[in-house]
Amino acid sequence: MDSDTEKKIDLLLASEIHDPFQILGFHVISTKPPKAVIRAFQPHAETIRILTDGESHEMYKMRKEGLFEIEVAVAVPFDYQFEAGFYNGASHTYKDPYSILPLMSDDDRFLFNQGKNYEIYNHLGAHRITVDGVDGVVFRTWAPGCIRVSIIGDFNAWDGRVHQMRVLDRSGIWELFIPGIDCGEVYKYEIKTSDKRIIEKSDPFQFMAEVRPRTASIVHGIDSYHWQDQVWLEKRRAENIYERPISIYEVHPGSWQRDPADTSRFLTYRELADTLVPYVKNMGFTHIELMPVMEHPLDESWGYQCTGYFAATSRYGTPEDLMFLIDRCHQNDIGVILDWVPSHFPADGHGLENYDGTALYEHQDPRQGDHPEWGTKIFNYGRDEIRGFLIANALFWLEKFHADGLRADAVASMLYLDYGRKNGEWLPNRYGSKENIEAIEFIRELNRVVYQRNPDIMMIAEESTSFFGVSRPTDSGGLGFGYKWNMGWMNDMLHYFSRDPLYRKYHHNSLTFSLLYAFTENFILPLSHDEVVHGKRSLLSKMPGDKWQQFANLRLLYTLMWTHPGKKLLFMGGEFGQISEWFCKVSLDWHLIGIDELHQNLQGFVRALNLFYRDNPSLFEIDFSDAGFAWMDFKDVDNSIIAFARFGKDRADHSVCLLNFTPNVIHDYKLGVPEQVEYREVFNSDAGEFGGSNVVNPDSKMVFAEPFGNADQHIMVSVPPLAGIIFKPVRKKKNG
Repeated sequence: MDSDTEKKIDLLLASEIHDPFQILGFHVISTKPPKAVIRAFQPHAETIRILTDGESHEMYKMRKEGLFEIEVAVAVPFDYQFEAGFYNGASHTYKDPYSILPLMSDDDRFLFNQGKNYEIYNHLGAHRITVDGVDGVVFRTWAPGCIRVSIIGDFNAWDGRVHQMRVLDRSGIWELFIPGIDCGEVYKYEIKTSDKRIIEKSDPFQFMAEVRPRTASIVHGIDSYHWQDQVWLEKRRAENIYERPISIYEVHPGSWQRDPADTSRFLTYRELADTLVPYVKNMGFTHIELMPVMEHPLDESWGYQCTGYFAATSRYGTPEDLMFLIDRCHQNDIGVILDWVPSHFPADGHGLENYDGTALYEHQDPRQGDHPEWGTKIFNYGRDEIRGFLIANALFWLEKFHADGLRADAVASMLYLDYGRKNGEWLPNRYGSKENIEAIEFIRELNRVVYQRNPDIMMIAEESTSFFGVSRPTDSGGLGFGYKWNMGWMNDMLHYFSRDPLYRKYHHNSLTFSLLYAFTENFILPLSHDEVVHGKRSLLSKMPGDKWQQFANLRLLYTLMWTHPGKKLLFMGGEFGQISEWFCKVSLDWHLIGIDELHQNLQGFVRALNLFYRDNPSLFEIDFSDAGFAWMDFKDVDNSIIAFARFGKDRADHSVCLLNFTPNVIHDYKLGVPEQVEYREVFNSDAGEFGGSNVVNPDSKMVFAEPFGNADQHIMVSVPPLAGIIFKPVRKKKNG
């Protein structure tokens, strides 16, 4: 044995070899005469026998650490197995993992390193395959900065010496096929860092993980589910989503409801399919937005600190169970949006942080790689493999799980290098300014790729600044998202509604300001989970006045929201007037509906509002152009009243909306209208069935050819207290 081979054996036994295949497996010594050596490393074995063609030969234990070898009189690889005998008397027969040639193609490795392998999840991670007629699992992970990577699990007593992987050329990808193991196996990667520390990591490309607090990965496939949502997908492809009604019900799966018999138990994905889906359908929402269902270790992070980007959290079931839930939504004409977190990841030891002992997924410099407010790590968007990882992840949820959209969390934190930092705590870009150029380029690439492959989905940004063109095309300088949350509208409205109506006239501009920029982006109006936690109180509790006025104010807020340009989002519990702040560890207060008629009435109101919205194209067809909106009157400061018209493609079928933000009732109030025809009231948030005082306009209103406000004619109406009313023109049917 030459000295080079001896050195490699020493590295193998020390678990510090990049390519254990150089020692283990079949190696030709000479061709004339034909001779080869076969080696196996099994630290737990007392003996190993080689089995072939019905013959059995004992291998020589050449090193006490567990290295065995045997010489054979052949020079061509042949089929064989090992039979290991252990000190406890047990035995195990298996195919040699080190007899398998590299399985990942050069092209796939090249594309990954270029950040262009958008289906890399089909290659990295753990995949059950068949090689040379033998079933097993091929493991791959990317860890270019370490000395050695091993797979550990129950199948090798969690011993990192047993299944040492090989690195594939200069790609930084480590690979090993282990015959004889199957789905359901629990595993991790054991990594020896460049400074010879041993760390254990869960698989960044795992499809399933153990339920927290356990952190290991589970071998699991994702291609066995049989989808039944073809009708929905065809409909989605055929429609222009921007011209459709979008009313989103935001849900935290772990606290929408709990098991009534055991309130500590989450409902599963499949139980939610049987409860949540019919509820949302009955309530008239068009979409469900699920707060992150990617694997995460801490319940209180609500899923926004993710450790398993390709794994549906096991809290609620398997990946197939989540697919079942999404499929059931689609079969009931409900779209599904998933919250997605490309902005940061937690510093948990089993996760992505210092994955191979180096700052692999994050920046090494804490001024770029550490998030000071959240104690998390920031992705290195300048690295090709990281951009590819995130783009592939977005496509994974859209294409494998049939999600209809992704809502990207905390986009503002990605755009600015000084986000959450004080002077001296951040590094400027190459131009000396604060914009994160690498993140901006990544976002544009993300949206270009996603929309090229899936033009009928929704990419939504939670972005809280005035950054230009968040929902504008990339070829015109925008970021390329389809939609942006309107955080300005949300903040203005909640501040305004929290004020006593007596003083609202001094803040009238809060009602009108959003229309100055309403058409600069494709906005979604959000009343999300962030507004009902951390001492902010529930939506109902934010409202001033006595109990009746609180409910009236909330109905008024929703009426304004549903008639204002932009798509809609409401967090769970808001539809029935949750009183307490949302807490992720308990169910919503559903009992309120049964003990208080006002809560039940509010729930009925939101349902009626959704159905009215969906039936009236004037409220959704032209959301992102001023062609769909016209002020009728925004100057009645003393009465705190505003009035506007919404138009669809058929401008004749428009809606005129009046909203009164005080508890005063006004009769014979002038309301400007766009046309000189009769109008009738078609919706009133003060209706008795909704818990209101029932100040309604039962009869059609004749028009007066006298200008009022911004209109050339007007009608006279009764204005209910703390309420919104909607009128539509009365068209005389022409005789046939």
